[in-house]
Amino acid sequence: MKSIMVTGGAGFIGSHIAERLENDGYKVIVVDNFSTGKRENLKNFSGIIIESNISAPDAMLEIMKKYKIEYICHQAAIPSVKKSVEAPYPNMMNNINSTMTLYEAARKYGKIKKIVAASSSSVYGESLKLPKEESDPVNPISPYALSKYFTENLTVIYDKLYGIPSVALRYFNVFGPRQDPGSPYSAVIAKFISNTLKGRTIEIYGDGEQTRDFTYIENVVSANLLSLFSEASGVFNIACGSRISLNALVELIFRVTGAEVALKNKEERKGDIKHSLSSVEKAKTELKYEPSVSVEEGIRRTVDFYKNA
Repeated sequence: MKSIMVTGGAGFIGSHIAERLENDGYKVIVVDNFSTGKRENLKNFSGIIIESNISAPDAMLEIMKKYKIEYICHQAAIPSVKKSVEAPYPNMMNNINSTMTLYEAARKYGKIKKIVAASSSSVYGESLKLPKEESDPVNPISPYALSKYFTENLTVIYDKLYGIPSVALRYFNVFGPRQDPGSPYSAVIAKFISNTLKGRTIEIYGDGEQTRDFTYIENVVSANLLSLFSEASGVFNIACGSRISLNALVELIFRVTGAEVALKNKEERKGDIKHSLSSVEKAKTELKYEPSVSVEEGIRRTVDFYKNA
């Protein structure tokens, strides 16, 4: 039985990955300090849960040895552009130190067969080129984006210098069940759906014509598993390969929920990008990735979750 560590496994994305891996028959060890992750996200997970900071080098090495870890899904981070702009130092230090510590522990351990690390579409910055391709220049415009670009470079360096096969996945606007709509880290879809169901005003930063390539959580989980057990290495975009404006997104949510609420436009936020659209051709070719759940179907599943939560 393969032994797999999921860092940040109590978070939105990490908990879905951990649950899927366990359901597929793997031995899964979740490591989380619960600063943003929640224990309730793991209520359907029966594997090993360790409360620890990823940036503690001795602890990481000991976990790898004790549980004979072979694979790592690295999802732990402070996942917010907004928070990183407001408080750049703790965001950068947390994300960079935890990733550096994890890779260094893996190097010393010497038995890791693959690391898959979470990156972000935010590394592309304000580039006007669409769709975004992995070969495009990057231009991080927030501390969070810069920390993710560091993660990408670290995966390449530790692969080439130390023989630790690694993949970095650039997620595009992930959404789905378990996202906390009240959290400052959550994407707009969770907040829009929650406010609609509760009859509250939806706040939109800017004019609402900014576009995003939203990605349902199931697609992201599949990409992680494909990456873990493939021969591929390097950086890959993970998205649906289509985009929708925030105004159109609100209309879709109103249609799915059968409800409407008031809208309020606010000043654009610093560090946010105007348009986002991904090419997923590289992931399709090298990882055999297919975004099987569309945005509309993902919205329907997410609405059902919040209605029954």
